[in-house]
Amino acid sequence: MKITHYTVTPIATIDPPLRAASGMHAPYALRVILEIACEDGLTGISESPCPQGMVESLNHLCDRLLGSEPLQLTQLLEAAQNALETPDEQRGDSPWDQRLWVHLRSALEVACLDYLGKRFEVRVCDFLGGAVRERVPFGAYLFYKERGAGGPLEFDTDPNATGWDAARQLEAKTPEGVVAQAQAMIDAFGFQSIKLKGGVFPPDEEAAAMFALRDAFGPDVPLRLDPNAVWSIETGIRIGTKLDSVLEYLEDPVRGQEAMAKVGKAIESPLATNMCTTSFDDIPRAVALHSEDVILTDHHYWGGLKPCLDLCRICQTFGRGISMHSNSHLGISLAAMVHLGACIPQLDYDLDTHYPWQAEEIVAGGQLKFENGAIAVPDAPGIGVAIDTDALERLHQNYLRCGLEFRNDEAEMQKIEPGWKFEATRW
Repeated sequence: MKITHYTVTPIATIDPPLRAASGMHAPYALRVILEIACEDGLTGISESPCPQGMVESLNHLCDRLLGSEPLQLTQLLEAAQNALETPDEQRGDSPWDQRLWVHLRSALEVACLDYLGKRFEVRVCDFLGGAVRERVPFGAYLFYKERGAGGPLEFDTDPNATGWDAARQLEAKTPEGVVAQAQAMIDAFGFQSIKLKGGVFPPDEEAAAMFALRDAFGPDVPLRLDPNAVWSIETGIRIGTKLDSVLEYLEDPVRGQEAMAKVGKAIESPLATNMCTTSFDDIPRAVALHSEDVILTDHHYWGGLKPCLDLCRICQTFGRGISMHSNSHLGISLAAMVHLGACIPQLDYDLDTHYPWQAEEIVAGGQLKFENGAIAVPDAPGIGVAIDTDALERLHQNYLRCGLEFRNDEAEMQKIEPGWKFEATRW
């Protein structure tokens, strides 16, 4: 069955003022929703981040793929890459990945796999080889943040909110604030592990937050810290050694494979990465240097679900652990992440997710539900979720009104701290 038409819809979903090494999240996170339809009337859907040029490039590629068959996925993706007019960018220094082709490839692959699952009446995880688990575990993802819940001012605070909805509005800049945030998130979603996005405050302050989390939750709750590579090698060794007794792993303390290898040799905690080893071309050097112990896969950043499974096999071969990176996603991406998590033979760590931070949704039936920190694999064909068309249109109108065209955390940070600039190495 051939693709007969498609729809590319950029959306903006309310996002709180979360802090990171890159600056601060804008009041809206931008996403792109792709829908493809085939001759049999069935559709496939996907959700992607919205780096600069994503909407225009996805429309350009889809227009040239009309008449292609999703079942011939390799051929379809090769044709798409050949039709891409702009050469792919390098990974760069940004804490998030702005390479265009990997996002485009992922959007096309997931939409085709969703369609094929519906066509053959199987789940995507079964189409990819079968689930090795029916429930996929995620961890609590904490952020330093400013006061407010994002979106227009009338949604910035809700004095009647309780539980996690109330905590989601609060400022968190101290160890006590981080612990309170963690407690509220764990109470609401049942997470069994904790990660803090660092690179925001001086490293000793962030280390103090990790010790506060250990004191509050005890040694049985795994802890991780991610400074997004803005520490120097000396700082990475000093703080890494200081935190050896409390960390499950330390993610990207420093920039680049060589620097990661030096820190890794000097501390006991495993090093994880979503920044120094981000493509298959990076793997040989990573193995030679032993630049990391854990790789965070992400189907948006590695070009789809199938490439991520290839990455997992490579990690098994070379003794690397596997976890999963996250971004400010909604339910379509989360469903795809769950299917991928279900297929990974050796899932060593709870996966990352920003999902609790998002207050809006575009999937029919509302937000996917966590039970004891895990999400059950959807049992419907494909990725198992459908689009709520009214919600999609509402978030598309958000996109049109908000004026944002791509993510710029530095510009957002300058609204509260004039002159603030991203630094590749800050401490």
